[in-house]
Amino acid sequence: MKDLRRYLALKYIQYLVLSSSNAVSTLLGLLGSAYTMILLQSAKVSSKSTAVFISSLAQADILVFLSLVSDAVLGSFGGGVSPAASALARILLTANAHASCVLLSCVAFEAYLITFLPSESRPLRTVRNARLVSRLIWTLVAAECALFLVDDHLRASGASAPSQGPLGLLFQLSSAAAALLRSLSYILGILLRIINVYIYYKIFFSMSPR
Repeated sequence: MKDLRRYLALKYIQYLVLSSSNAVSTLLGLLGSAYTMILLQSAKVSSKSTAVFISSLAQADILVFLSLVSDAVLGSFGGGVSPAASALARILLTANAHASCVLLSCVAFEAYLITFLPSESRPLRTVRNARLVSRLIWTLVAAECALFLVDDHLRASGASAPSQGPLGLLFQLSSAAAALLRSLSYILGILLRIINVYIYYKIFFSMSPR
């Protein structure tokens, strides 16, 4: 449907084109996600694997709404945005951005399969597989954000964190893993942008009249 294609275009611009989020793109993304979730409940939208990915993409914006709520609620105590509220909002936005980027890449990859390998890829492009992939993405993103939360807590605790013994080693390992993940997430974000541009470049020129 045209509305779903417009929504995907909005999300690609928001997460894979813009260098950083802003109030306008965030508001448009939230409104688009709310409309899309309602639209996907319609009988006119067929139950396909692409619809599963789009549904997960729209649901990811719930995290953006929760981050705004956490800023408003937790930040109201003490008359300003508390460090706890700021950290929680940042983690929720990180989860939203990472899940959305990967889900958008899943939609692009599926479009590539539909265009160039329609019959060969049909056994893979099932609703069941799409749901499994979506759950795997959310599980990995949740694990990533849990590690970031632990690292933020250790940084906030500072000197009170043990530096020796098994706990000290565990804290050092979690801090190193969080730093590595932050570096990899940046590299992965650049890589996903390149892959998505290449996929749609191939699709566009394959459908253009020769």
